[in-house]
Amino acid sequence: MRFPRTFIFVDLSGFTNYTETNGDRRATRLLGEFRAVARAVASERGVRIDKYLGDGLMAVAVEQIDGITFALELERRAQTVCAPLTLRIGIDTGDTILFEGDDYIGSAPNLAARLCDEAADTGVLIPTEHIEELPEGVSARPYRPLKLHGFTKAIEVSVLSGHPIINDRNDTSEIWTRQPFLN
Repeated sequence: MRFPRTFIFVDLSGFTNYTETNGDRRATRLLGEFRAVARAVASERGVRIDKYLGDGLMAVAVEQIDGITFALELERRAQTVCAPLTLRIGIDTGDTILFEGDDYIGSAPNLAARLCDEAADTGVLIPTEHIEELPEGVSARPYRPLKLHGFTKAIEVSVLSGHPIINDRNDTSEIWTRQPFLN
């Protein structure tokens, strides 16, 4: 069964050099802080971190708008926590298959991973034709077509930027404010 999901791949750009220059102890501390921030932002946005990939991660969102908000908010918070390193982030949305209950199969996760690889010093990359709706405060700027490994055609890509307006979600608020049933 195929179902739509948004995939976000994130990588700490320059982590190998940082480790070599600063040592394992500082690198481990930085990586731990990065993961703590990623978990916090994911929890706030309703995004699931599917797996950690060394100095990166793969996250999955049911709604694209939540995945974009997660990516940009993580990028913003990481500027402080991960300095002097920056993040590379690739996003794609599309139908996927959950294979054997723990691995996503399809072009969307593959494309998000390839875009992450290309995102050094660029920003958050997303296929232009797959943008559904941008969060308030976010814009998409056309980048350039990218020829990516495993894809026959060049992909039209946009760079996402801005600060998403984050509205608190509270799915129980109506329960606390409505009147009880009276007979």
